[in-house]
Amino acid sequence: MIIVTGATGTLNGATVDHLLKRVSPHRIGVSVRDPARAAHLVDRGVRVREGSYDDPANLRHSFADAEQVLLVSSSDLSADVAAQHRRAIDAAVDAGAKRILYTSAHGTAFDTPYPPLAIHAATEQYLADSGVAWTALRNGFYGDLAQLLGPWQKSGVIAMPADGPFSWVDRRDVAEAAAVILSADDPFDGPVDLTLPEPVTLADFAASASEITGRRIDRVVVDDETWLAEATSSGVPEAAARFTLSMFQATRGGHFSGSRPTLTHLLGREPRSITDQLKDLDFR
Repeated sequence: MIIVTGATGTLNGATVDHLLKRVSPHRIGVSVRDPARAAHLVDRGVRVREGSYDDPANLRHSFADAEQVLLVSSSDLSADVAAQHRRAIDAAVDAGAKRILYTSAHGTAFDTPYPPLAIHAATEQYLADSGVAWTALRNGFYGDLAQLLGPWQKSGVIAMPADGPFSWVDRRDVAEAAAVILSADDPFDGPVDLTLPEPVTLADFAASASEITGRRIDRVVVDDETWLAEATSSGVPEAAARFTLSMFQATRGGHFSGSRPTLTHLLGREPRSITDQLKDLDFR
């Protein structure tokens, strides 16, 4: 059985949808904090059990009969995320899983300015020491383009700190790739980078936005401290603003400049480009 955590979330929810196109629903189980939110999966024949990274006993129960377990990285900002990941890995091992997969991040390493990468690196190390086969899905960045680009549709500028090359993928693509890996005959061992064929910069976003909208969108580089001051004065908590800034600092340090063709190969097509993703926005 393939067990997927976080299946009521956007990423792994999409992974389950793609899995259902590839394997029998009776081979799929989900571990979720609120089973009521997964009623639609019960209707499709998926096994739904309650599981929380903070409750090892019910987590083990939700992982029962697992051959593979896909662990989504925790987004609980109030928790010891590394400890949550260790508990989840231990539960999967105790449940007898033969392979553990984990949604890591491209650029994962201990020595980067961007704090989540060290947590991912520690989790990958714990996986490597678990004694079980493992796969780290090192996804490129994805998420809310408004947070990445700012209010460019109103201002006509992408005014952010200096950046460097990085990979901004469509969450739907990496979810589909995870389903392909989970249902593949051949194993994918260790880290698997899921990136665009070529990295991009905010200047590339500005060029694509200009092409799509038919008006000039400029990329404006804002000094780090100036950007922090503007962000906090607009109501962004300082800790959150500094967290975002650390991402830009990591990109310009080259931590995300690499790329691999793996995502393209898994999808059997080119992944959605930044232009494709911008076209999905509402320009009204």
